[in-house]
Amino acid sequence: MSGDRRKEIVRHLSEDDLDRLLVESTDEKLTERLIFVKRLYKGATLEDAADDVGRSSATGTRWARRWNKGGLGLLMPNFGGGRPPK
Repeated sequence: MSGDRRKEIVRHLSEDDLDRLLVESTDEKLTERLIFVKRLYKGATLEDAADDVGRSSATGTRWARRWNKGGLGLLMPNFGGGRPPK
């Protein structure tokens, strides 16, 4: 199965805006997701873009779907904080 899995990506932001966000970002998780999106903008496959940031292709597919649906707002990590410590 050697299909070319290029995902059509919605361009919510320009490449210049992505570069600016990458420079300003202090959140490691957001930075790797922005790098992933930038690679897709450049024409990389989902697998290659996900591999560049050290994630699985399933994670890349999930991130691409969330980006296409809602842009940066849905791509941001949203952890509930979990159970408070004792």
